Amino acid sequence: MSRFTRFGIKPGLERINALLEIMGRPDTGLPCVHVGGTNGKGSTSLIVAQILNAAGYRTGHFVSPHLHSYLERLMIDGKQINGDDFISYLHIIEQAANEMVCHGLEHPTEFEALTAMACKYFYDQQVDIAVLEVGMGGLYDSTNIVSPLVSVITGIDLDHVSVLGDTLPEIAANKAGIIKPLTPVVVGNIAPVAREVIINRANHLQASCYDNTVVEVKLAGQPGLDGQEVSISMPGHDLSAVRFSLPGCYQLENLRTALSAIAVLEAQNFSISNSNIELALASLKNPGRLETLCSQPLVLIDVAHNPSAARALAHSLDCILPKRDKVLVCGMVDDKDAENTLKYLGKNTSACIITRPDGNRSSNWNRLTQQFARLYPHIPVIEVEDIIQAIEQGMARLINDQYLLITGSFYVLDRARSWFTGY
Repeated sequence: MSRFTRFGIKPGLERINALLEIMGRPDTGLPCVHVGGTNGKGSTSLIVAQILNAAGYRTGHFVSPHLHSYLERLMIDGKQINGDDFISYLHIIEQAANEMVCHGLEHPTEFEALTAMACKYFYDQQVDIAVLEVGMGGLYDSTNIVSPLVSVITGIDLDHVSVLGDTLPEIAANKAGIIKPLTPVVVGNIAPVAREVIINRANHLQASCYDNTVVEVKLAGQPGLDGQEVSISMPGHDLSAVRFSLPGCYQLENLRTALSAIAVLEAQNFSISNSNIELALASLKNPGRLETLCSQPLVLIDVAHNPSAARALAHSLDCILPKRDKVLVCGMVDDKDAENTLKYLGKNTSACIITRPDGNRSSNWNRLTQQFARLYPHIPVIEVEDIIQAIEQGMARLINDQYLLITGSFYVLDRARSWFTGY
């Protein structure tokens, strides 16, 4: 993908439309669920895809971003595309990109190439339905060329402010761009000032708007790092003592949103049973989201790279590991709101190690050191540029029943997870 990465991030639909035109519009008629939002879209789309697959539908899933490999981005029935097929489809995209340039058109970006590849792959593999995650924003995101059966907006918070705007209404307006005329939209737990923007957009397009409160999810018992037990009440389904394998209190909100989307699909003649839901929820795996990498000592990773994600992580740790101290390893890229993210991560922290995410977006990585020190002057904080050395120092600081939490950028989690798992 190196040919495409050098073109950076360029919001807009002109290039993706031109690319798909040359490829014969494989996106046309693709039945899909389109999932956007600041946080939660990965888990929400995973839940939707897994339930549809459990119900017997051949289900494509376009994931953004990946943790280790581009292959993770293109899934059918929970299995990622194999390497040979990925290379074959990449050659198709490269040929189409060459044709664009020959006609004087701008070269497509990496995410546009991946979006086109997903459309072509799912078309060729004749999926019954695809679940597509928005890359960034909504209105000008390359996935916004689809005509979905239902649009989903999981949540709105401040992120990518240089592109999407620096207020919740501005960001909501961009993310509401995925709403299509006469197409139902499911809305997660969103602040009123942002929700108003979304509802106004939906009303303008005569799109039925469904709040995720149409689904009731109740926690049954104490949640753990291996998941939680829930009861579910939703249109057409009542389930008790269901195993939900994603840990973290914040996942209950994503579950509500995902099941609300499932209810909309059922109203469009998709057939889903209680046993389909139970089977899917018990077998979910979402690497990098409150994931346990090691039990002795306990090592957790979570991609909490913005304030709302960090707030959700902190609340989950309070529920699952109350009063248990941790050592924190954290690294964030330059365009993230690090200070407002770090303010949620200091509770029950005995020491913090700031590290540098891989890639060219982390030249100002050590700004986190001063920010953390201002927030928590009583907690020791040091800088260790190399990620693996930072983890080793963090583990060396653990005493008694303390655990290590590695969080922040996907680039940090990639290295950490590979080191522990050998992936």
